[in-house]
Amino acid sequence: MIRDLEWLVALAEYGHVTDTAAILGTNQPTLSRALARMEAELGTRVFERAADGIHVTPVGEIVVAAARDLTDRYEQLLRDLETILDPETGVVRLAFLDSIATSVIPAVLRSVRAEAPRVRVELRQEPGHHIIRDLDSGAVDLAILSGKPPGEFGWHPLQEDRLVLIVPPGHPFATRKSIRLDELTGEQFVMTPVGFGFRRLVDGLLREAGVVPDVSFESQDLATIEGLVAVGLGVAVVPEPSAGSSGSVSVPIAAEGARRTIGLTWRSDRKISSPAARFREIVGNSWT
Repeated sequence: MIRDLEWLVALAEYGHVTDTAAILGTNQPTLSRALARMEAELGTRVFERAADGIHVTPVGEIVVAAARDLTDRYEQLLRDLETILDPETGVVRLAFLDSIATSVIPAVLRSVRAEAPRVRVELRQEPGHHIIRDLDSGAVDLAILSGKPPGEFGWHPLQEDRLVLIVPPGHPFATRKSIRLDELTGEQFVMTPVGFGFRRLVDGLLREAGVVPDVSFESQDLATIEGLVAVGLGVAVVPEPSAGSSGSVSVPIAAEGARRTIGLTWRSDRKISSPAARFREIVGNSWT
């Protein structure tokens, strides 16, 4: 269809079927058939044939103007796509967890910038269950989150965080060298909301220890959780990098599974864009 429109514009510009066919690299019968087909589809004559060539009809002026606009827009689309999809200059849509916004993400982006400085990364900071939804829908290309999602997802681990218990200063556990999770029965917890990946991780650890948490506060933000614990509003299990910034005291947890793995993930059942593949390659080489 685009080719036919381009031929229509060329016919209007050159005014001769034979000359236009030569310029376009086709032959006169092929171009004439294409013109006849277009006029039949449009239900009107675009050109009048004359001894000195072809002339655009009044209605044809409207058709040619529209054809020129459409072909110009198509060429712009191709240029835009080339820019967006170029592995060295394109766009990567990356989602990531709130809890790693100030740790893993800056380091990952720094490594990508060093290798592909012209790639533009559109960042989306959101909870884990929203990240999975956006990967499924194609709203994002790649994501950095905790734990490989179930299903058809690729996975490249980036770092492992030890989980610790944080308590306010002066809490009976504050001087402990380590703590068993089954010792936390009766404590009030500050946690992420139900449905968050980190909440599922912590709930699973407590369940294995036989602890049903008494939740006093919930927050999507681990920094907020740490701040609430620091002023005495409960205890919390958090990744070790999130501990202590507001004055909470961290206590190592004596449990083999008290850790989380942060990694890069993508849908493995579909092809990702060239810029996203370049991003993944750089991260894979930089984080081994």
